[in-house]
Amino acid sequence: MPRLATFASAALVMVLAHADAMSFKLLPNYSRATFKSDAPLETFVGNTAAEGVDGTLTLDPAKPQTATGSVKVDMNLVKTGIEKRDADMRSKNYLDTEVPANRWVTFELKSVEIAGPLEPGKTVPAKVKGILTVKQKPVERVADATVTWIKLTPEQVEAQKRFGFTADNIKVRAKFATSFTDHGLQIPQILFYKVANDIQLETDLTFARQ
Repeated sequence: MPRLATFASAALVMVLAHADAMSFKLLPNYSRATFKSDAPLETFVGNTAAEGVDGTLTLDPAKPQTATGSVKVDMNLVKTGIEKRDADMRSKNYLDTEVPANRWVTFELKSVEIAGPLEPGKTVPAKVKGILTVKQKPVERVADATVTWIKLTPEQVEAQKRFGFTADNIKVRAKFATSFTDHGLQIPQILFYKVANDIQLETDLTFARQ
């Protein structure tokens, strides 16, 4: 009996520990993802938003360190401002997005380093660690981020619900870097001065509680 009671107590603690975790869904119309290539002869930025981004988040504001989630970006919808460059980026020589598994760049959240609990309306810095996958090649990355818990009153929810917002919303802004070679991609020598190997990524994501 003592052993059974101990097991039951441990199970209860685990249930309570997850009792306040909230499930969130990304609001694509209020989210975006960008990447920047800064080569010697040319700098360009790729952007996507709306149906080009998707994601989920599970988070307890009292224990944001335990958050989990994932975000994915449709590379077929990323625009750099030049259609030929976009087409080249998606071609078989590069991302080969006709292959469904190559179409999405994904980031799977593994851990969050953040000081204390979240407070409504307060933006706090965080280190977000996860797995970034490009063309089926996963690498571990750490992003510098800020997290904001936006809590709405019933009146505010009534005014904002047609846009997808709910009583609890989370804003996450993050910046991190990766490289083509880390994901098994090589920049042709002829493009060395126009396309950088090192890529800067930035996200501005809004999640609403489900």
